[in-house]
Amino acid sequence: MFRTGTAWRDVPERYGPWATLHTRFRRWALDGTFPRMLRAAKARAHAAGNIDWRRVGRLHRPPCPSACCGARKRGSVSRDSDAREVA
Repeated sequence: MFRTGTAWRDVPERYGPWATLHTRFRRWALDGTFPRMLRAAKARAHAAGNIDWRRVGRLHRPPCPSACCGARKRGSVSRDSDAREVA
């Protein structure tokens, strides 16, 4: 849901009314419930031997800085578009 941009109204009915779900999500996001859930899941997986800690660093690496990927900074305009606006 986080990456696909699913609308709250499109969540399956088994989770309850969309407005209630949204309220719960916001409350949990603000009170730290999600990080606690992730820590608990990691602890269970670790206890069961289901985590390969050699790979964790590579899986949870921060995104590449925009400069190394050739991406423009937010708000910057390319020279081609500047030329089109003047012409």
